[in-house]
Amino acid sequence: MPLSTTNVATSAVFQAVNCRRSYSKVTAPAPTRAELLPLVAAAARVADHGALRPWRLLELRGEARERLGSAFVAASGCEGGEAIKLAGKPLRAPLLIAVVAVRRVSDKVADWEQDASAAGVAHLLTLLLDDAGWGAMWRTGPLARTAAVRAVHDLADNEELLGWLYVGGIPVDCKPGVRLSIDPAEFLEVL
Repeated sequence: MPLSTTNVATSAVFQAVNCRRSYSKVTAPAPTRAELLPLVAAAARVADHGALRPWRLLELRGEARERLGSAFVAASGCEGGEAIKLAGKPLRAPLLIAVVAVRRVSDKVADWEQDASAAGVAHLLTLLLDDAGWGAMWRTGPLARTAAVRAVHDLADNEELLGWLYVGGIPVDCKPGVRLSIDPAEFLEVL
């Protein structure tokens, strides 16, 4: 029997989703690979028509983040102070998790649906990271689809980079997340 509306509002899943926020700044500790593996296993429960698992994740730590910064600079063509600032962007978190959509050949599952599954993994992973006490923010931008950035991630022709989860500790002085409430009736229509 489904939960009543009252019970749903007090469920742990509802609270996790309702309180979700992005952390634009994180601190130096980051989850280890061993800590990430069960979270990735849980995120793999995302809706996945055809059970294609049309995604993969890449950990970028240490020098890998510097290579990504260099690829940003190469792709942008900027120089001087602007290049230094751009090269430093991947260093804003101790761990970046690249989210890659892997488009499998399928007569039943379109590319867009496979991309949606990969995006779902990323979103579930942000919720799981938050539940485990980590701060995360999904970042992307025009440089994600450039040749230099694709090369750093060693992407195959059937793969697209959807962005990175920037992951680290939650700063002690972090202000509460602010998100404007919506009127759900404006977004839930009836045909």
